[in-house]
Amino acid sequence: MVFLFIGILIFLFLLGIPVAFGMGIGAVILMIISQGSLDINFGIVAQRLLYGANSFILLSIPLFLLAGNLMNTGGITQRIFKFANVMVGHLRGGLGHVNIVASIIFAGMTGTAVSDAAGLGTVEIKAMTDAGYDKEFSCAITGASSTIGPIIPPSVPLIIYGILASVSIGRLLVAGIIPGLLIAGALMVMVSIYAKKRNYPREKRASFREFFIASKKAFLPCMTPVIIVGGIISGIFTPTEAAAVASLYAFILGFIIYREISLADLWKIVQKTARDTAIIIFIVSCASLYGWVLIRSRIPIILMEQITSISTNPLIILLILNGALLVVGCFMETIAALNILVPVLTPLILTVGIDPLHFGLIMVFNLMIGLITPPFGMVLFVLNKVSGVPVEKIVKATLPFLIPLLAVLLLMTFFPSLVTFLPDLIFG
Repeated sequence: MVFLFIGILIFLFLLGIPVAFGMGIGAVILMIISQGSLDINFGIVAQRLLYGANSFILLSIPLFLLAGNLMNTGGITQRIFKFANVMVGHLRGGLGHVNIVASIIFAGMTGTAVSDAAGLGTVEIKAMTDAGYDKEFSCAITGASSTIGPIIPPSVPLIIYGILASVSIGRLLVAGIIPGLLIAGALMVMVSIYAKKRNYPREKRASFREFFIASKKAFLPCMTPVIIVGGIISGIFTPTEAAAVASLYAFILGFIIYREISLADLWKIVQKTARDTAIIIFIVSCASLYGWVLIRSRIPIILMEQITSISTNPLIILLILNGALLVVGCFMETIAALNILVPVLTPLILTVGIDPLHFGLIMVFNLMIGLITPPFGMVLFVLNKVSGVPVEKIVKATLPFLIPLLAVLLLMTFFPSLVTFLPDLIFG
């Protein structure tokens, strides 16, 4: 039965059917097979689709997307890049380090890897190639650093995981801070190795005046993650309210203070946000139906029995799931993978004693690695669009950067306190 569920979904995807429609059609086919007739209660189907989207916390997704789109259009990316440049540009391979630090800052605004790669990527790749860096290397480090986006708060994938696994969104978002910084540190080590080997240039050390000017210009944008995380930690507002505040703040910066967003730009931003939101929510709705059919067919219980027959050691289970999720991330879109797999895997991790908070960060990071892994890594195609470099060359250049990413993944797996320390310290 497990293979039937997986097989039908893969077959529909191979036919080129979009992810959401594939899950919806797959769910109906499986209902027909399980009931043995065409007598399907489509009222229940509609009800489950509606139930999937009926969550207050999901309101934070369009709001965080809106904030990210406003930041991308409002000249914020240039300010962030220049600020990161005066901070670490003087290191060997400086613009590679700048790329990573800019991603850390931008991660606190958008919550998605694709926004990072599309927004900052255009600025970063052009600056690096103009300075003499290989275009393939520039794409590779841009793609690798974009994985930081959904780990450091805010994070759209973590919000969806929290809803599905009934884990505190606030704790999840705070839990991503240390792993996100570890990812950045590991990538900077890799850049240093490349810079020494290829004799990449370093930028001139910024004077105090240059540092002050860049800091002044970037101060207000850099306050975005402080407002979001600080507000959630202090209890001033919920994650959904934090998203609304972030959107309002981004609007004030781009439209009123910097005046780099026109009314025409604002209309385009709202349209793009609406389209992106509709896609995500439709995927969530169809995945909710598919997950309901999975649970009715006892798939989570069957899977749990099969895996626990191998071992009940939490560490062994995590390593098995890491391998499986890395493969899933190569073939499936992140939001869809979360909606399908979280209801299936949550009973398993709770049974063997794995903290769902710890597992949430591991699961999302696995799927983020999938975004820069062929054949369907979405960030690879975004980089191809913004740089013009063929996808196969981007893939070849990106593969070495999987080493530091996988190293951090293993650290997170073996040392749960890297994930749980801050939430336990702040929320008790």
